[in-house]
Amino acid sequence: MGEGTFRFGLDHATPKPEPNEAKHVAPIVSSYNERIRPVLDAVENLRRLNITKEGIQLPTIVVVGDQSSGKSSVLESLAGISLPRGQGICTRVPLIMRLQNHSLPKPELVLEYNAKIVSTDEAQVSDAIRVATDELAGGGKGISNTPLTLVVKKDGVPDLTMVDLPGITRVPVHGQPEDIYDQIKDIIMEYIRPEESIILNVLSATVDFSTCESIRMSQGVDKTGERTLAVVTKADKAPEGLHEKVTADDVNIGLGYVCVRNRIGDESYEDARAEEVNLFRTHTLLSKIDKSIVGVPVLAQKLVQLQAASISKILPEIVKKINDKLGSQLSELDKFPRKLTSVPNAMSAFMHIIGLAKESLRKILLRGEFDEYPDDKHMHCTARLVDMLDQYSNDLYKGPESDAGEKFLMEEIKVLEEAKWIGLPNFMPRSAFLTLLQNKVRAISSMPIEFTVKVWDYLEEVVVAVLKRHSEHYHQLQTSTKRAGKNLIAKMKENSMKYVMEVVEMEKLTDYTSNPEYMSEYNELMANQDEFVEKVNTGNYHEVALDGFEQAIKVGHLSQYSTLLPQAFDLKMRLRAYWKIVLRRLIDGTALHLQLSIFNLVDKDLGDEIVKDMMSPYAGGIEKLLEEAPSVSMKRDKLNRSIKVLRESKEVVANIMDKISSYDD
Repeated sequence: MGEGTFRFGLDHATPKPEPNEAKHVAPIVSSYNERIRPVLDAVENLRRLNITKEGIQLPTIVVVGDQSSGKSSVLESLAGISLPRGQGICTRVPLIMRLQNHSLPKPELVLEYNAKIVSTDEAQVSDAIRVATDELAGGGKGISNTPLTLVVKKDGVPDLTMVDLPGITRVPVHGQPEDIYDQIKDIIMEYIRPEESIILNVLSATVDFSTCESIRMSQGVDKTGERTLAVVTKADKAPEGLHEKVTADDVNIGLGYVCVRNRIGDESYEDARAEEVNLFRTHTLLSKIDKSIVGVPVLAQKLVQLQAASISKILPEIVKKINDKLGSQLSELDKFPRKLTSVPNAMSAFMHIIGLAKESLRKILLRGEFDEYPDDKHMHCTARLVDMLDQYSNDLYKGPESDAGEKFLMEEIKVLEEAKWIGLPNFMPRSAFLTLLQNKVRAISSMPIEFTVKVWDYLEEVVVAVLKRHSEHYHQLQTSTKRAGKNLIAKMKENSMKYVMEVVEMEKLTDYTSNPEYMSEYNELMANQDEFVEKVNTGNYHEVALDGFEQAIKVGHLSQYSTLLPQAFDLKMRLRAYWKIVLRRLIDGTALHLQLSIFNLVDKDLGDEIVKDMMSPYAGGIEKLLEEAPSVSMKRDKLNRSIKVLRESKEVVANIMDKISSYDD
């Protein structure tokens, strides 16, 4: 075998009979020698093993066509048996047809579905398919994606395995679901999308090929048509222009066309083949079509050749995929923890898991290392915490502020009027400053609390996610660590809320700072006082530009407050300079508090809380770790089943590859 491929001999292809011979031969003589049979059996064994569920596709001839295109008639002609007929959708489930050429005195037909094997015969097969279909898809007119397999062992049939799918219909008839088209389309696309599928597109000669829905679907997955073969039915009903349609190939049928005449009425299959030969030889228009693309026997030979070529191409790749998948599943199984059989083993596993979880949290919460979560930005915690802190800072600085419009200095003037007392003129009452300060602090007092809650809610998500990941194989430990993590976060959130509320209360009660920036800022702002007051008192200005304010300030409403204007301006600038100090303390203090809390959480509190919870009566102690989680058992069983299927599949493929090698020898 060269380059990992193999070939089957074509020297046993049977020539098409002359018309006078047609009644004396089987419906379709097998186009291949017996070498293809073991390979088809091997592929079918892989199909039975459900290898496709492991993500490994098998070579498949998929039969599609619009409703009433003659799809069932083509399959009947190939198999030499009658399939269900009637109004509406007759094929309501994927029908896998396995045709096997056997020199049997009497054909053998078997249906396989729902773990059943039902023997039938040519006279009863149609009814048997209906019964099986009703069991799979219900007794109505709905469809199902659960396949039904029909094995036909009969003298003269081609060695083929095909999947017949429901005919495409756009308008639901009585009893069909409204979304019948979408259901059928989903099934068809599932079968024709894999590159390994050969699409047998059944087209009626009576329609424009380009309008056929089956053509649109196949073009959607096979634009060049390199794996699409078209069979044209009802050639006798629309012979005009058929030669031109199959020659021009306006719809990209890369594997070509075959024109056929199916059985009509009560004709025998032998009579139908004789009539077909006669039609394409004698008809004025149809006789112009090249004989290499007409007739059911030609279709059978092309399908067998395509099937063999597809298997030849894909089998080495299947071997590789099975080996790769098997290696991957075995590696995955090795990652599962060994079952714990003693308390010391459980304690060792417990300490190991907690150590891993704490190290992960150190990385993402303290050191800013994200190698464990490279693509999950939500777990890049130091960056996300800085984002939240920046947003908190922006929200505080954009908090309530007297605007530069009609209300400029009015709040200060109102407070000064209410803070009058008997004393020296122009003396700044401290009560006025504290009143304004308290108003401003009260206006933003909810922001630090909301920020704190937001941070701890985020930290809870992160901590629980890390604990869950490291304890995923130990159900009891996962439950305990999750509970401990949530409880600890709740306590730390409460402590942080108490802290920020105390800070807010302190800012309300006193006005103090040793920060030299306060005086510097205040002096810069006050440098504009005399000029501002003078412009307001002259009454000639409607707006005044003021350093430190982005927009010009409307001052027309201030002329009547000339006595209080200097004090109000002073009060405004004192508060403006001091407010920056307040906000900075709120931001910096909260950030430092949270950073210390996170450090304590990771390095000390979390481990203690988990041990405390694990040893509590309701947690059951360390012995509970000896119980394997149901999810782990299910995953382990699933992996073992997958490995079993892959090993059996590997054996099936190895056996057939050995046979193929012996053919070449």
